[in-house]
Amino acid sequence: MSYPSDRKYTKEHEWITADGTIGITHHAQDSLGDIVFVELPKVGAEITAGKTFGTVESVKAVSDLYAPVSGTVTATNEALATAPEQVNKDAHGAWMVKINLKNPAELNALLSAADYEKFVSEEAGH
Repeated sequence: MSYPSDRKYTKEHEWITADGTIGITHHAQDSLGDIVFVELPKVGAEITAGKTFGTVESVKAVSDLYAPVSGTVTATNEALATAPEQVNKDAHGAWMVKINLKNPAELNALLSAADYEKFVSEEAGH
């Protein structure tokens, strides 16, 4: 799987674009299996880098979503409330929240697409 290079990645399997759009990676949705529910923060909520900001529930488990950077939620993907399976269909297209970045320099600490691919393959033991 090649990951879009227009975004940064976390070791918790979230992605973020430079404009503050956040979602989970293909690897994450693949590991989770069929996603049945997504819980997201409300618009106006403050999220903090490295802290949980929501959950994704699959038929296998409930997993926390971790904020790649700090900021204020400006939008949530309302469609996921009724169609959480969109994340399984297109993990890199089905964004979860959009934030106003508090400190854009935090993006520099995240993984590039190439580094994330390497991390995923090492994690899988390849």
